[in-house]
Amino acid sequence: MTIQKTDQEWKEQLSSEEYRVLREKGTERPFSGEYDKHWEPGIYVCKGCGAELFRSETKFDAGCGWPSFYDSIDKSKMIEKTDHSFGMTRVEVLCANCGGHLGHVFPDGHGTPTGLRYCINSVSLGFKKKE
Repeated sequence: MTIQKTDQEWKEQLSSEEYRVLREKGTERPFSGEYDKHWEPGIYVCKGCGAELFRSETKFDAGCGWPSFYDSIDKSKMIEKTDHSFGMTRVEVLCANCGGHLGHVFPDGHGTPTGLRYCINSVSLGFKKKE
């Protein structure tokens, strides 16, 4: 990780919900996020540090209630970690630059070119509109 801040510094930078999800590995309620039904062209970035993570062209409606992407811009910008929380085995996705919790990736992206579904919390993301 490149960016390392104290908990207090993160709390000053992020809203309470952003902190809960990005720093404490929380999850926003399904269908509640700003980017679930967002279809503008552009780049989705990490809310914690601004690292570019996903292109809008790779976003699809998985019907799960969270923004879903079938590919990342660059795999080296994310860390994938086995997550055994809540009695399940999943693959957690973290920002490689700041360690922020983004969501999970699942091999159930049927019909997508990669077969993957990056299920990402809207609150973990920012958006740069395509000029």
